[in-house]
Amino acid sequence: MVIKPQTRCDTAQRRREIALAARQLIADKGFEGLRTRDIAERVGINVATLHYHVPSKEALIELLAQSLRDEFIARQERRRRDGVTSLDRLRLEFADFRDIALNNPALHVVMTELADRARRDEKVAAVIRPMQLGWRDHIAAILAAGRDDGSLRPDLDPDAAATMIIGAMINARRHDKDIAFLDRVTAQIERALTRAGGSGGGKP
Repeated sequence: MVIKPQTRCDTAQRRREIALAARQLIADKGFEGLRTRDIAERVGINVATLHYHVPSKEALIELLAQSLRDEFIARQERRRRDGVTSLDRLRLEFADFRDIALNNPALHVVMTELADRARRDEKVAAVIRPMQLGWRDHIAAILAAGRDDGSLRPDLDPDAAATMIIGAMINARRHDKDIAFLDRVTAQIERALTRAGGSGGGKP
């Protein structure tokens, strides 16, 4: 079969469609339910065309990861972060996570499925772990800046605290779908980060 050459614009659009279809399948059926035939059917292409764009499992996972990264970046850009305190930047991170939980919960489902799969599949882990570490490092940088500027407690261990924060938010959504519980969790995190030895930002 001869596949008609596509322009760069056509290729980018097709890859976005493939990534979205794959994400929907993972959200609906879990990672185990991800089949190339089903992806092709949802996009409206044949399997040969799908393999033209994503010739391997690794290529598909990388495309998924890029799609998720792009979405997270786009969401961050919707809220201005210039000129705000580190505590306010952290609150914006909580707001972004909450917004996804309310308006695109499938995104969290996909990330959870990929993270679970990464524990058993090194090929998936090779793509997903850098994303996980990047998120942790991003939160840790906010915490370190807050420790230094006085808006957060001065005895923070940024890397450890970032790991705790991410785990708490993920588990809040995994075990309780009520958004009010996530709000309670993030409020408790903020209290913990601004009290007990901190002078800036904490309430007495």
